[in-house]
Order: sequence, then structure tokens, then C-alpha cells
Amino acid sequence: MMLRQLLRQAASNVAEPTPSRRTFLKGTGGALVIGAVVPLGSFAAETAAPGLVGPADPRPNLFVRVAKDNTVTVLVKHLDKGQGIMTGLTTIVAEELDADWSQMRGEHAPADSKLYGNHFFGIQGTGGSTAVANSWDELRMAGAAARVMLVNAAASQWKVPADQITVAKGVVSHKASGKSATFGQLAEAASKQPIPAKVTLKEPGQYSLIGNETLHRLDHVSKTNGTAIFAMDIRRPNQVTAVLARSPRFGGTVKSVDDKAARAVPGVIDVLTLPVGVAVVAKNTWAAIKGREALSIDWDDSKAEKRGTDQMLAEYRAQAKKPGTKAARKGDTGAAFKTAAKVVEAEYSFPYLAHAPMEPLNATLEITADGGAEIWAGSQFQGIEQPVVAGILGTTPDKVKINTLWAGGSFGRRATTNADYIAEVALIAKALAAKGKKVPVHLVWTREDDIQGGRYRPMVVHRVKGGLDKAGKLVAWEQAIVTQSFIADTPFAQVMIKDGVDATAVEGASDMAYAVPNLSVDYHQMASPVTTLWWRSVGHTHTAYAKEAFVEELAAAAGKDSVAFRLELLGDAHPRLTGVLKLAAEKAGWSKPLAPAADGSKRARGVAVHESFSSFVAHVAEVTVSKDGKIKVDRVVVAVDCGVPVNPNVIKAQIEGGTGFGIGHALRDQITLTDGLVDQSNFDGYEPMRLSDMPDVEVHIVASTARPTGVGEPGVPTAAPAVANAVFRATGQKLHDLPFSKAGVV
Repeated sequence: MMLRQLLRQAASNVAEPTPSRRTFLKGTGGALVIGAVVPLGSFAAETAAPGLVGPADPRPNLFVRVAKDNTVTVLVKHLDKGQGIMTGLTTIVAEELDADWSQMRGEHAPADSKLYGNHFFGIQGTGGSTAVANSWDELRMAGAAARVMLVNAAASQWKVPADQITVAKGVVSHKASGKSATFGQLAEAASKQPIPAKVTLKEPGQYSLIGNETLHRLDHVSKTNGTAIFAMDIRRPNQVTAVLARSPRFGGTVKSVDDKAARAVPGVIDVLTLPVGVAVVAKNTWAAIKGREALSIDWDDSKAEKRGTDQMLAEYRAQAKKPGTKAARKGDTGAAFKTAAKVVEAEYSFPYLAHAPMEPLNATLEITADGGAEIWAGSQFQGIEQPVVAGILGTTPDKVKINTLWAGGSFGRRATTNADYIAEVALIAKALAAKGKKVPVHLVWTREDDIQGGRYRPMVVHRVKGGLDKAGKLVAWEQAIVTQSFIADTPFAQVMIKDGVDATAVEGASDMAYAVPNLSVDYHQMASPVTTLWWRSVGHTHTAYAKEAFVEELAAAAGKDSVAFRLELLGDAHPRLTGVLKLAAEKAGWSKPLAPAADGSKRARGVAVHESFSSFVAHVAEVTVSKDGKIKVDRVVVAVDCGVPVNPNVIKAQIEGGTGFGIGHALRDQITLTDGLVDQSNFDGYEPMRLSDMPDVEVHIVASTARPTGVGEPGVPTAAPAVANAVFRATGQKLHDLPFSKAGVV
């Protein structure tokens, strides 16, 4: 079962709210707090790995808090790592509550998978562009229930019928009597009202805040004036700082350590040899880093990766020519190719890629008096981190408190299946405590640590073959995908690996929307100690590129227009894909030729369209290729269909960011190994997109009443192939091997 199918199944599982699945909670103490019991549904129970899902918790969760000071706080169960969900999810509550946007606040919810589990994962966690889809029902219900209780409180106080009361912009009013009150004035009385057994949710035509482009983000001010708290800001009494020396080769372990010089560095408190490396604990980060530099470590590389990526890539290419595990099969490709009028073949390669979030990974952990722990981190997978830390400390997950803080980016890096850096800080704190040094520990990864020892987007090779009949119609498609699996040997494997195929590696290829009567997709799983992980938009980062770049070559071979060829392949079966494709083409002026460059440079547009995470996106890129063959992306037009556009400003920001992210990495980013050692170490060698590279981006959102889906990742997959296709149309040059700098065009 493909990841997208899993998400759709999960979405259908929470599609229609029914009172029987929920009971509401009201709060006391002068504030109205309201939430709902939404047990993890049958999806979680059936698909989540053993140990990740527990029985439904009888305690109600809390989502909305109306305080006497008239503020309305929404408890957000997902991590906001810059994608704007604190604003987006708060919009949903404000809409049903008829609140004023100025009174809305957002706050990360406590870590508790039983109360705040992701309905798609079965545990609390953020990823897969699921946040809005996940919270849509429960936040609408909670907001609507709070509104009813505020209205009933006013009706009781004013001795008027509730159905004569209106609510607008945070004010409850009774027109006939002229009475009105703010939410804050009614909060305590509302908390004493009976909980509504049933609430009526708004119809799309009644929305005033959802879809409103004037709503400002809730985090702008605090992130501008520095009051927003990130993990790097945490300072606890007696806190110490730690850095880890890890093996420079993936899979290496510590053989022996000489730490005398490190211990002599002023400020160094201790040096600990752990299963994950050698930790230097100091009074501050500088001393810890200097102490680490003074270490002399002999590494055991007997099980380490010693190959270079050139050798690994050659092995991938050879493997791609062999039969693999079937990820998709339809018709008879062999017979179809025998009768095809034209056969087109191509091979695409994709390098390892680092996530490189702007805020380096870090976390603070303090062992508590009861043997548990309190953690401060930009936590993305609380549902994994709690049990992992509990296991290390020998306690239970409920005694591991996680304070989820703003995170300065992630792109998937913080969502590890083994809680890597959180586990490391727990190991260090435990080792110190065993020595009588029970102090809060702040673990810091430098950027070099992460780029040289992180969890990368896997290296991938695609080998693709397509057949056209005499009319230029696509009749056959064969594809081989060679890569590592970061799901294998994790608790997710039981759900995401079926019949030997890792769904995250073939998503977007084995289930592609284009109508091909004869289709075969093979999967090859390669092994290496190099640690890999989901990277923003996961498998779609490479499958969409290979598919859309190859379709462009097929369109050229068929002598057909790029947009018309794609529309022909989509037919009538995918109206949302054809919708964004037509919209992007129209807004980009696809039918009109680009004005020629004054200096004779070549100019062209390129297009790509794809579905990922149940959202639909099309990119049209305009590029200029100079006389010396260098490309410049001038303008990008994007059309996106993500269902109900909850907060258009957030959607546009995410699509703009995803576009820059996708193009930026395609231009020149790669992680390479020489003799098993990573060649890059920081932004000088792994260069993120610069402002000077960023094209003008126009985002057009399709009006929709469909259930909302995510936008954090779907803006990435089609950005790079649209640029590559523009270069192909301008020059005939095929960009098969990423990054583009390999071809000397950047």
C-alpha cells in the first residue's frame, strides 16, 4: 500500500465527525477550556506499528482556552517549524468561534500521544503535510462547542433566548436588549454551561476568516523582536553544554580515546565515552567544542562505509539494469515495446541531500526527581522521543515531559525514527547522573556535525523507458528505482514496506496519474551504513523529477506541446491535476512566446505537474540560458489545489518556500563521500538558495470546498523539473544528473 493510499485511508477515517466519537470537556478556574476525546481511530490501530499505539485514553484533550483577559488560545498538537501551522490551525478555531483575529493565540500542546496523536501516524508527530488535515475536524468541533457555551452563558445572564444572540469578532450581542459582552467577560460563566451534545459547523459560504488573505501570522512579532523561544534559548540552573565526537565514517565506532588534552581545556567538565561517540561536557559551547578538538580518538571502521559516492553510483546504475521487486505492473510492457513506433530511454541520478535546517539541532534534558525527564526541544516526533528516552532512563513515557518549542526549520530532519539527538542528550545526562552530576544538559550539534553526520535524502537512480505509437501516444512505461530504505528496520516498516517495496521510495512513480496501458515499476533496495531519512516531500523529490523530465522528452519525441501532451495523458480521470496544470499554464501565458533576450540568450518555459500528499501542484518556470550556457530562473508561476484554503497567506508562503527549496537544491547541492568521508561541511560547500538566485514566484490557489490538505511539501517536487524542462526546451540539453552544476549550467 502506497503512502498516499495510507494517508487517504487515514483521511477518510476522520472525514465525518460524529458526536458518538467525541465527548467534550469544559474547564474551570475562570476560563473556558474546551476539547474533545478523539480516540485514535481504526487506521492507527490497524496500521501503526506495535508499541506505537495504545488504547484510547479516557482523559479529554484540550484544544481551546478562552481566558478572562479575552484571549483565545489554541493548543496546537503539531510542531511549528516555520511552516505556519500555529497560524493555520488557529484560523480554524477562530472561524467556528467567530472570534476576532487580534485575540487569537497559539501554543504547542503537551506531549501525549494518547491525547494529541496524529491520526495518520498513530502517535504524536508532525510530518507528511498532515497538520491541517489532521486537526480540521477536532478544531472545528472544539471552536463551535466553545461558541455555543459562550452564547448559552450570555442567554442565561441576560434572560433572553439563545437563538436571538449573535457573535461577531469576539463580541456576543443581543440586538433587542442592546446587551453585549466579550468572550473574556463570559468565559467563567461559559465554563459552567452544559456541554453541547451536538454542534452545527459552518458551511464554506459562511467563512469570514478561513480563506481571508488579510490575516497576519501569529508568530511574526515574537520572531522579529526575539521573544519567541527556541531550544537554543533555554538556560536552566546549573545547565551544562555537551557536544559529541561521532565517527567520521558512517558505521564507525570508538576503539579507544585519549582525553587528557580535552580535559585540560578550560571549562571542560567531563568526557564520556558512549555508544554514540565521545561526549565533551563543558560550561559553555565554546569550551565543549575546543575540548572535542583536543580529543584523540582511534575509530573502528571495520563495519563503516568506506566507498565513495562515485563508486556507489556506479553500483546503483548497474543494479538498475537488473530485474527488481515489482512496485507496479499493468499490461505487458515487453509486447508493447515490440510494436512501439518510438522508444525513448533515460537515466536520472539524484545525490544524497542534507536537510540543513537554519537552527542547528539541539535540545536540553533535565532528569527529574522521580527518575523521569523534562526536555526542551523543537520536538517533531514526541510519540517516539518519549518512549526512547524512557527506555534509556529506565522509566515510563508518561514521566518524560517534552516542552515543544518553536523550531528553526526541519525539512524532516527532526523526525527521526530513533529520536537520535534526543536519545543522545538522554545518554549524556544519564552518564553524568551516574557520576553524581545530575544537571541539565544542553546538547548542541554544530552545522558541521549535521552536514557530515546527518540523516540524508537517499541517493537514487531511476532508469526509465517509454514507448510511443505512430500517433505519438504513450503505450508503455518501464521504470527501475534504485535507492536505500530509511524505513527498513524501523517501527514504520510494518506499515510502509509491503511485499518488499518501501512505499516512500516509489511514491509518485508506481501510482502516477498518467494513463499508461502497459506499466512496470521495479524497486531495488541498496544497503549502506550511511544514515538516511525522509527529506521534504520524501520520495516525490526524485520520482516527480524523473517522471516529469521524462514526459518532457516523450512529448518532444511525439512532436507535441508539453502542456497538451500532459493533458492528453491525464484525460478526464484527474480533474484536479488538469485544473492546476491549465491554471498555471494560463497564468504563465504558456500560449504566448517569451520575449527574446536582448543579448541573444535563449529563453523558454518549462512545465511540471504532480500530486503529493493529496495536494495538486503545477509549476511553470521561465529561464534564461546565457551564451556561455549558464541558466537563470527568472519567473515561476505555481497553481495549487489543496482543498479549502484555510489561510492563503500561509499557503503562498509555503509554496514560495517549497519552490525555492526545490530549485535551490537542484542547482548545486549534493552530499558526496570520498573513501567514506563526507566532502561537505557547512554552507560554503553545501550552499542553500541565495536571495540572488530566487526567482519571482506567483502562487495561484484553486478555490475549493474539498477537505483541506497540506502544502508544506507539495510545493517542492515540481519546481526543479519545471526548470529542467525549460532548459531542455531552450537548448535541447537534458539535465539527467542532479545537481545541475554537474552539467556546468550553474
